[in-house]
Amino acid sequence: MTVYAGLDIETTGVPHGDHRIIEIGIGLWKPGNAKPVFWYEQRIDPQRSIAAEAQRVHGISSADLIGKPLWKSTAPIVQKIMAKATHYVWHNGDEFDGPFLEYEFKREGLALPKRASIDTMGKALWATPDGKKPKLGELCFACGVDYDKAKAHAAAYDVQVMMDCFFKAQAWGFFEDPSAEQVKEAA
Repeated sequence: MTVYAGLDIETTGVPHGDHRIIEIGIGLWKPGNAKPVFWYEQRIDPQRSIAAEAQRVHGISSADLIGKPLWKSTAPIVQKIMAKATHYVWHNGDEFDGPFLEYEFKREGLALPKRASIDTMGKALWATPDGKKPKLGELCFACGVDYDKAKAHAAAYDVQVMMDCFFKAQAWGFFEDPSAEQVKEAA
């Protein structure tokens, strides 16, 4: 049975290695469901400062993270949730979220569960008039999904609108599940 893990992270900045995850939103969806069958979101104390540019994007300050759990206690939970999926769905996940998560799991002696992935940024060149990789707001526009800039860049919000876009675009034939061979290669 297919289970999609829609996920997004917010970080102290880029690149991985120097920066840390400060927020994660992850849900599990069955094909065609508008709402997740399971949901997890968590802010995380990165034990370091947040780059000014990153804070301008997501609006999360160090004060917002006081008393939040550390990644070392959050990582095993996230890993178990991700292991329940057959596919990951993420926006820019192949280039950013995936490598960032993989690095952060390795720091804790854990492995990112290998799954086939569908990157709604990299596989949605059809969503922009000039064929560039769409920002999430542009993908929402192309899919007719409401996008509230005031809520954007919160992991939970971004995951929900991304999955709304994913299911609409999948119904239109734009996002196909990876083949059985690709799933085996990812394992």
